Amino acid sequence: MKVNIFVEDFRFLRYIGCATAARTLYNHLARLPGMEVTRNLYHGDFDLTHYHTFGPWAMYHLKFTEGATVLTAHSTPRLNEGNVAFSQRINQIYPKIYRQFDHIITISEPCHRETEQLVPDVPKTLIPNGIDREYFKRDKKKRRSFRDEHGIDPDRRVVLSVGQQTPRKGIYDFFKLADQHPEMTWVWVGGFPYGTFSKDYAKIQMLKTQCHENVIFTGVIDDISRAYSGADIFFMPSHAETFGLVIVEALSAGLPVIARDIYEFREIFGDSVLFFSEAGEAREILADDAVLHRCASRARASTEKYDITLIAKRHQQLYRELIEG
Repeated sequence: MKVNIFVEDFRFLRYIGCATAARTLYNHLARLPGMEVTRNLYHGDFDLTHYHTFGPWAMYHLKFTEGATVLTAHSTPRLNEGNVAFSQRINQIYPKIYRQFDHIITISEPCHRETEQLVPDVPKTLIPNGIDREYFKRDKKKRRSFRDEHGIDPDRRVVLSVGQQTPRKGIYDFFKLADQHPEMTWVWVGGFPYGTFSKDYAKIQMLKTQCHENVIFTGVIDDISRAYSGADIFFMPSHAETFGLVIVEALSAGLPVIARDIYEFREIFGDSVLFFSEAGEAREILADDAVLHRCASRARASTEKYDITLIAKRHQQLYRELIEG
């Protein structure tokens, strides 16, 4: 079975969630028997090409692709609001793009429902994103290394957020809580993959300059597991997601997760995480060590179903069905 994984993950797009998911899947598909897997090849005799983005390079590639074509719906129109400028104009093209693929993989029940509403005529299969649970686990050496690099005291409580610096990701609540909790260090990993086209780019850049010393913006980092190991609490204030891959990564690293109470997270993660609606509720959770400890104690076990080895096998089975069909 010859499969080509295609994802536009060059330069500033390398660290967005869909690129991370695509690389992880590629690495583990290549380990499965009967698989001949390549990535981002423009020419080749493939049985199937699996796309993880649908930007200009992907759509150009699609014109010359033979064999079955699959798209994972990492992005849906709902996510663009509060994330990129001109979202309404961009959202109008989704149905046309989706219909150019033979099959769509959705990554959660909310994502599946939204995609079904957009293109009910395109067949779909729900397979969640997976993570390498051996990579995302607590490591004392990485904890010391991360804290030493950023000048964080070993006994200091660290709250970590990971994502694009946009309103949709909840960065304004991050600013607010960090200001209200000077006794904690607040770390945000991630940048502006869409540059000045990111929503509220100038405003957010200005607010960052006004933060106190307890706030650290690392930008993108190569070994993200160091950040999870260096933190004590994971804070996910995003207003909309198709999945929430960073929550799975944080849980796998044994962190208690405080997430915004949105229906996506409720449906996907249930009682594995702690929910807040307003910043005041998040403050109460931050002060409750017993609740945080209970959440951390069950965190890693809750990610077993997202183990990339299992997820890769589900993809392999779908590929086989599509190729034989």
